[in-house]
Amino acid sequence: MNKRSLFVLLTLIIAASMILSACAPAATEAPVVTEAPATEAPTEAPVATEAPVAIGSPEHPIKVLFVPSVDANIITTGGEVMAAALNEATGLTFEVTVPTSYAATIEEMCASPADTMAFIPGLGYAIASQLCGVDVAFKAIRFGYPVYWAEYIVARDSEFQTLADLEGATWGYGDQGSTSGYMVPFVEMTEAGITPGEQLQTGGHNQTVTAVYNGEVDFGTVFYSVPLSPEGKPIFSYDDYLAGGITTLEQYEIPAEAIPNCAPDTEGKKLFCDGYRVLDARANIRVEAPDVMQKVRILAVSSAIPNDTLSFGPDFPADVRAQIEEALVAFAATEAWGTSIGSADFYGWSGIAPATDAEYDMVRAMVEATGYTLPE
Repeated sequence: MNKRSLFVLLTLIIAASMILSACAPAATEAPVVTEAPATEAPTEAPVATEAPVAIGSPEHPIKVLFVPSVDANIITTGGEVMAAALNEATGLTFEVTVPTSYAATIEEMCASPADTMAFIPGLGYAIASQLCGVDVAFKAIRFGYPVYWAEYIVARDSEFQTLADLEGATWGYGDQGSTSGYMVPFVEMTEAGITPGEQLQTGGHNQTVTAVYNGEVDFGTVFYSVPLSPEGKPIFSYDDYLAGGITTLEQYEIPAEAIPNCAPDTEGKKLFCDGYRVLDARANIRVEAPDVMQKVRILAVSSAIPNDTLSFGPDFPADVRAQIEEALVAFAATEAWGTSIGSADFYGWSGIAPATDAEYDMVRAMVEATGYTLPE
């Protein structure tokens, strides 16, 4: 092979190599491991919030509390009459409740400040207003009286004649949170230096009268309301009382000559003595003890006590409260009132009147003087 041919051959080999190199895949760098792109954490789906349930709706009824000063069945039945009347007038829903004690009633009002209303005595109101701001709306009127009293009762044939005779005697009372049933008598006996003996908490005014009637206690303390004359009027007026004209025990009681003739009416709804109607706690057991007046007498009557209240929880809605107050005033003017809280077997409220907080300052002073606190 001549030199020229060799040169041509080498040139062709080089050219072919270059062509093959150009066609071969290019070398690639090893892939670099990279972190996955950051993604936002999934957000929780928004929680659906329910609209607040309106107070007074069927889902959130207004609690109407009644202290257990008389038979709970009577309170519940009469309370339902009131609840129905208020519902018809306002469209609001009410739930009648009778707590187990005065203290439990106050506790419930403070624990549920926005949806409770309660019929509570002056002592209960005075304490509740200081504890959590419970506010009074109305006070009871009983046959024209904005006040009532406590009475000390004993067996008619007992030897007790004065409060001083009760030294060491067995005392029956309904509840330590009862103004007339316990607190006022406690203060009066303490101030008089009288120390009772054994004490029996009966659970209510009716039970206290029954305890005296059965001889289970020497004396009891219950509420007193002025009897009605055969003409249907109180045997003495509130003006006469304020003027100091009522000074003897005989003026508080029906005439002695009428006592032997005391008996319930034919329907058992009222207790009459020759036309005089008994309105104090003794009348409440007239059915089971028709001769209660012949067996139980009044030993003494206390100083006047501001009447019971209708009060509202401290956070009760003002607009709802206004509706209820208007409806209650209207209800008090109906005959149905007499089958509810106006019944003598219930609380015996013949009507209601606006009340102010200041009217119960004397009760607060009594609480402070005695150091009384609610039982746990």
